[in-house]
Amino acid sequence: MTKKSLHIAFTILFLTLGIITPGLAQENDFSSFQEGFPDSIKVNNIYIIGNQKTQKNVILRELDFATNYYYPWELFLEILEADQKKIYNLRLFTSVEVTPLFTGPQEVEILISVKERWYVVPSLIFQLADRNFSEWWTNQNRDFSRVNFGMRLSHGNVAGRNEKLRFSGQLGFTRALDFQYSKPYIDKKQKHGLAAQVTFYENKTIPLKSEFNRQVFYTNENEEVLRRNMSLALRYTFRRTFYNFHFFTLGYNYTWINQDVLLQNPSYFQHDGNSLKYMFLSYSFRHDKRDNNSYATDGELLQLTATKYGVFSVENMDEVEVNLTANRYLKLSDSFHFATGLTANWFLSPNQPYTLVRGIGYTPNFIRGYELNVIEGQQLYVHKNSLRWKFIDWKFDISNTIALDQFNTIPLRLYLSANFDHGYVKDRNQIPENALLANKYLFGYGVGLDMVWIYDAVFRFEYSINNNRGANFFFNIKAPF
Repeated sequence: MTKKSLHIAFTILFLTLGIITPGLAQENDFSSFQEGFPDSIKVNNIYIIGNQKTQKNVILRELDFATNYYYPWELFLEILEADQKKIYNLRLFTSVEVTPLFTGPQEVEILISVKERWYVVPSLIFQLADRNFSEWWTNQNRDFSRVNFGMRLSHGNVAGRNEKLRFSGQLGFTRALDFQYSKPYIDKKQKHGLAAQVTFYENKTIPLKSEFNRQVFYTNENEEVLRRNMSLALRYTFRRTFYNFHFFTLGYNYTWINQDVLLQNPSYFQHDGNSLKYMFLSYSFRHDKRDNNSYATDGELLQLTATKYGVFSVENMDEVEVNLTANRYLKLSDSFHFATGLTANWFLSPNQPYTLVRGIGYTPNFIRGYELNVIEGQQLYVHKNSLRWKFIDWKFDISNTIALDQFNTIPLRLYLSANFDHGYVKDRNQIPENALLANKYLFGYGVGLDMVWIYDAVFRFEYSINNNRGANFFFNIKAPF
């Protein structure tokens, strides 16, 4: 990394002085166009500025209107606002503005102004191996041996076609190599896409099971590698309409474990032998109409996924898993919004290899107040709710310090939240050690502070109480749903 790049990175992270402009909106407010305009309008031309690397057709793919066609004025404004959000959710730009420019009584030109992100990002990996920060801080006693570190190289817009390329290598608690490449469109009509991923990782310490609703980790005396995993996946994507996606994934997984693991947990794989290999096939339907994919305040998300583990051969694996996610985001005003989300997961068989075990406490299924626990089972239901108040919406203009457009504006939004989550895990095996929380109705509630800043990064600080009289302060990265 060059001295210039280091200067940029440290300036962004540690800058505390700058010009603060409160209340700046990241996108146009189309309500100002509501009155005093014609009943219908025709679009003559579309102009795009600011896309120095991104190809024009990638942006045009998100537009729901055409030139030389008359639209009712109110419908036209709704389309413009929706298209502006779709372009921003490509995650290629730090800001997007779509502006109608009148050239006649019923004619407009459309100006789309974008500011591109920094696409090629070499970065250091320094992340916790545990489920969340609180698990590491409390249950694992802030053990720095449970940290992953390495290097990651990401390109978020290969050849300006919104293709994603990522390679990472890491050491530490989990030694891993990962390669991912996705091409959203392989055809002229931009409806079909492909993606591929190859992942390898190995551990010297692994979770064997859960007892008293906490993970039990094991390391043998010689500190040998206890688990190695190799997985390959190829995904086909079909996007027929703007908000609906279909994903078909065919993959292969191979897991090897040390014999010592079977001495500690003979049912780790649910079969004899210390290796597990299988092919899997999954289908997923995704309806995504959120205003911001990283931290939504308006819109909805619906995703349904069915996965068959064990394709062509069911000797080592024959299992079906179904997942449901249904989230709704209601914008009550400019400052208030309500978010509610339901997740559900079902396995058809009563027992699974421990590598497939699910439950509350594993991402994305959690109940606030139970971050320190895992509640494992074959069926789970979680309903999360947050009422949020945005009390700060600022932008820091640091163009006098940094000339690069990708970094010279730092947004900052702060939300206060009131949260209530509840759910249930059904464990068909009725494991006595986990009876306190499994097969029981659980709920948690509390308050939080959410911070959304550069490149839509999210930090959450929450104080939560659960129905088993547990209360704690929790720190998390990413939006809860």
